[in-house]
Amino acid sequence: MVGIIGTGVIAEEHLKAYLALSDRCQVAALCDIFPEKAQRLKEKYGLEAAEVYRDYNEMLKRPDIDLVSICTPPFTHLPASIACMRAKKHVLVEKPMAMSLKECDEMIAVQRETNTYLGVVCQNRFTKENQILKALIESKIPGRVLFGQVESFWYRGHSYYDLWWRGTWEKEGGGCTINHGVHQIDLLNWIMGPPETVTAVLANAAHDNAETEDLSAAILTYKGGAVVTLAVNLVTHGQYQRLAFQCEKAGISSPYQVRSSRSADTGFPVDDLDTAAELEKVRESIPEPEREKHEAQIERVISFLEKGEIHPEDSADGRLALEVITAIYQSGFTKSTVRLPLGKDSLLYDKEGINENGRNFHAANRNVSGGNQEELK
Repeated sequence: MVGIIGTGVIAEEHLKAYLALSDRCQVAALCDIFPEKAQRLKEKYGLEAAEVYRDYNEMLKRPDIDLVSICTPPFTHLPASIACMRAKKHVLVEKPMAMSLKECDEMIAVQRETNTYLGVVCQNRFTKENQILKALIESKIPGRVLFGQVESFWYRGHSYYDLWWRGTWEKEGGGCTINHGVHQIDLLNWIMGPPETVTAVLANAAHDNAETEDLSAAILTYKGGAVVTLAVNLVTHGQYQRLAFQCEKAGISSPYQVRSSRSADTGFPVDDLDTAAELEKVRESIPEPEREKHEAQIERVISFLEKGEIHPEDSADGRLALEVITAIYQSGFTKSTVRLPLGKDSLLYDKEGINENGRNFHAANRNVSGGNQEELK
């Protein structure tokens, strides 16, 4: 049995995934501080057996609920996750995992204590394009990664930040980097592992009703010598996301593109058709996924629970994504290069450090409730 906390837009993705897996699970409860939203979602999807709750603590008293999806704003992830795990419920929490590295560490500590599953949504790992990209790099055919470009380019209008919790350090924990860039950052970590250093610039170019950044640009370095540029913004017309890696023998990207060159005697490029053909064979070997995105990730979680598996690396991956984001913020605030890993001595390890050292680009002078405006979550 499944419960969902928070019934905004992203909760529908979870709900549709659970419904697609209805032979293996059932949504038994919907919870929202605006219960009318939960009721509308219940009616929209015909969830006649599902109970609606205002307080998730009441929902967690039910012994029949095994798994809870947490689809609420970031500042609620810590208390909701801990309450679920202490009630012996398994947890899948939306990104970002929490508001700070300290909160991540607290959540992981409770996970260990309660022996529950704690996963963080990373649905972009579960697309064929990104799985092809990872398989191509892992094949070693293109050689060592030399340079990468990660782009998470979105468009959000001024009114996007009218919602009461968005664009504040206290409630959202940051701006576009933590809320929108987290997916591409997770993919980068999935493919490359953790960086050694981060050097970043933050700006607010177009949203004067947000305390936080709407644009960030960072340079990441890696142990093997690779350099990756990472850019996130909310000002791109025709929004898109892309990962591209230039390797020793080929350039590969998602959305899928492969280019392979070898050097002529003059040093100028000549097409390397043999390497390109090898890479194409790898691409063709990747089967069509039965499920993608949230549905695929949730199916994976259900499979774990059916087998009694916990997989603590899933929560560690969620923490690593926030660690890179924290390094971007620390570098942007201090105008210095930040070295990873980040521990308790980090300037931004906890919310107090973020609030004390974060830069407010503008004042957040608005208060639109979740009951009156559609939310990202």
